[in-house]
Formats: sequence, structure tokens, C-alpha cells
Amino acid sequence: MPELLQPLLVAAIVSGALITGLLFAFSLVVMRALSELPADAGMRTMQRINVLIVNPLFMVLFFGSSALCLAVAVIAARSLPATGAWLLLAGAIAYLLGPLLTTMVFNVPLNNQLASAAPHEAPTQWPRYVSAWLRWNHVRTALGTVAIALLACGLAATARGL
Repeated sequence: MPELLQPLLVAAIVSGALITGLLFAFSLVVMRALSELPADAGMRTMQRINVLIVNPLFMVLFFGSSALCLAVAVIAARSLPATGAWLLLAGAIAYLLGPLLTTMVFNVPLNNQLASAAPHEAPTQWPRYVSAWLRWNHVRTALGTVAIALLACGLAATARGL
């Protein structure tokens, strides 16, 4: 496998773990806390979070981790059946399906719907949003976690040359 693979993998693992950890925090604590607030307050707070999260640091990390995983997938696919290549390919694909694709296909559209919700809609819109958003957040968090584990195992396997 290429010499550049190890630093590429470390960057993918670290950046992917940061994103997955953020998603985990939302599943574990943030959405639970917001759902315990009155509906209008929870909805307003999440609307604000959705505005604040779109910042340069988050965007570079979010799309950068995905780009790194795409590069890992290409290198791993070209390196088959080298030691650890299947682990790397599976990990990269899991990351691209989880944190990237699930976010873009499910969570972002839900966020966009919430952004256009009027305050008087909170009693009906907010509980539906929380339920749907959390369902997909759990999916992307689980796939991100599996991805990081597979990438780490793949890194270990390639480093040992097993």
C-alpha cells in the first residue's frame, strides 16, 4: 500500500472520530435536554444550533473527514487483497454511508424543515422532528463508530503487515 496511507488513515480516524463524537453527544445528551424543554424553547434552540453549526471549522472537519475516507476507499480498493485492505474499504464505506450520506439525505432536510417552522407550530412539529432526527442521528452515529473501529483495525493490520 502507498506510503501516504498511514498519515491519511490517522487523519481520517481522528477527524471521523471528532464528527462521530459530536453526533454521539447529540444522541446521548443534547437532544434529550432539548426535548425536556417546552416545545417552543426546544425548537428555537435547535434552530439556533443548526445555524451555528454551519461554520468553517465544522464544515472543513465534516467534509474533510469524508474526503479522507473517500481517498482511503480508493486506495484500499486498488490494494485488494493486501493485508487490511478489506477493513479499510469497509470502514471508509461505513463512514461515507453514515456521517456523510445519512446527514445529507435525512438530517439536513429535517433541519431545513425545522428552520421554516413557525413558533406556533412547535407543539406538533417539534416532537415529530426530534423523533425522526434522533432516529437518523443514531444510525449515522452507529455507522460512524463502526467506521472508526474498522479503520483503526485496518491501520493496525497494515502497520503489522498481517
